[in-house]
Amino acid sequence: MTDNQQPGEFEIKPEYKKKSIRSYVVRGGRMTESQEKAFNRWWPQFGLSLFDGAVEPAQLFGRQAPLVLEIGFGMGDSLIYMAEHEPEKNFVGIEVHPPGVGRLINNAGKSELDNIKVYMADAVDVLEDCIPDASIDRFQLYFPDPWHKKKHNKRRIVQPEFVQKLRPKLKVGGVMHFATDWEPYAEHMMEVMSEAEGFENCCGEYQFAPRPDYRPITKFEKRGERLGHGVWDVLFERKA
Repeated sequence: MTDNQQPGEFEIKPEYKKKSIRSYVVRGGRMTESQEKAFNRWWPQFGLSLFDGAVEPAQLFGRQAPLVLEIGFGMGDSLIYMAEHEPEKNFVGIEVHPPGVGRLINNAGKSELDNIKVYMADAVDVLEDCIPDASIDRFQLYFPDPWHKKKHNKRRIVQPEFVQKLRPKLKVGGVMHFATDWEPYAEHMMEVMSEAEGFENCCGEYQFAPRPDYRPITKFEKRGERLGHGVWDVLFERKA
């Protein structure tokens, strides 16, 4: 418990295991009062802990349903939209930015959603310790930090090692879906996935995909379109 924390309150900080290279920076930014209150009101319903170990999705949600896992959901608006518009699916989101997590669980609570859960933790740690093999039907990674400078490219989350860490978590026939507005990163994603063992491009060799209907256009994306920025979707299916 911190000095300012009251008894029974949730300590608002991301969970992770120690490692030397990270694919993200925990950015600053003050939480709104409603986001802070959301943790005490809604975290017990929607929150999951890295340190609780492996989960069983059917038990977690109280039903058998296709599972969608998203890493880095930002402020959570698009993930909430998908959970609302695909009620037949279960959703697990992973994010390290506390204001985004607070906003998502607040909106999920107000919308009375029962098909979404959240980790505020390092995504690689969650994949290693919490997500069972052959459990994910759709994996989503939208607009991750591109780490523009060449010397920082090693920090990009989309790397061959990351893809092979994910592969056993996906069901055979499950889909891996990346989206980015940074063309060099899009090319990097395509190259990594095209060479990845066990995957096949859903749209043909080295072809980017049209935006699937289930992925909503975010405000960030609309602003980029007005400025003439492109967006690239990369969809691969696990074949083995």
